[in-house]
Amino acid sequence: MTTTTSAPIARRGLGIALVILASMFWSTSSTLINLINQGSQISAVSLAFWRDLSTFLTLLLGILIFRPRLLRIKRADLPWLLAMGAISIGLFHVLWNTSVVLLGASIATVIQSNAPIFVTIMAWLLFKEPLNWRKLTAVALAVGGTILCAGIINTSGQQITFLGLIAGLIGAIAYGSFALFGKRLAGNYSPWTILVFIFAFATILLLPFQFSQPLPWPIAPRVLTFFIILILVSTIGGFGVFTTSLNYLQASVASITATSEIVFAVILAYIALNERLDTWQILGSLLVICGVILVSLPNGRKRGKTI
Repeated sequence: MTTTTSAPIARRGLGIALVILASMFWSTSSTLINLINQGSQISAVSLAFWRDLSTFLTLLLGILIFRPRLLRIKRADLPWLLAMGAISIGLFHVLWNTSVVLLGASIATVIQSNAPIFVTIMAWLLFKEPLNWRKLTAVALAVGGTILCAGIINTSGQQITFLGLIAGLIGAIAYGSFALFGKRLAGNYSPWTILVFIFAFATILLLPFQFSQPLPWPIAPRVLTFFIILILVSTIGGFGVFTTSLNYLQASVASITATSEIVFAVILAYIALNERLDTWQILGSLLVICGVILVSLPNGRKRGKTI
């Protein structure tokens, strides 16, 4: 009789599949936000606030109806949830919007693609996750592919401001911190418990930015439909599935694999917004896919004991 390592490989495969599914959900976000902005006058920061608030209220209502006990948390974990909500959700949204305004979508996306690098390094320092050549190669492929997909090669004559650069880099760290904080909490709570608290804290952080903003009302039915899909699919679906994946994967692996979002986003934008997919974007998509495949491969077979 021979024992195998099929169980760990199966768990890893499930984790990878969950991250890719989360990336598919997340990839709808940019297209939906584009469609919402086309049909309304809401600002990027206000949209982030109403998105976080609506997500929090939806999750809270669902939990109160179906499983109220999920609202129980340990006091010792409250600072982690606060930090995750404030940094990974609230602060990231503000910095992301700022970098897009100052740098443009393409360059801001390129800078955000540094998130897997920060996560891999921080996971190595904080959680002692191994840093091997495959992870480093996967990061390089993911970053290079994202740069090509963002169309940076075709962006000429655009100046990068210092404030925009700083906002983009800090935003990439904030975005990447979701996997790190989530890894710390994922084994102790349901994904829905984590999400309802972090979106509550994110809403509180963004609230002061809304005092001078008009209420986004009335809302056209078409825009409201896009917003509901943004909440249910892009936000609750994406973050819920990704948080679940952290039970099966290292934070660095999950973060690198999540870079596959750019592939789905480019394809969806081409279909829904008629944005053309050029040669460089196709090449970039292939690089990202190669990076995901590389980091998804098992570490090698270990021979079992023969009994």
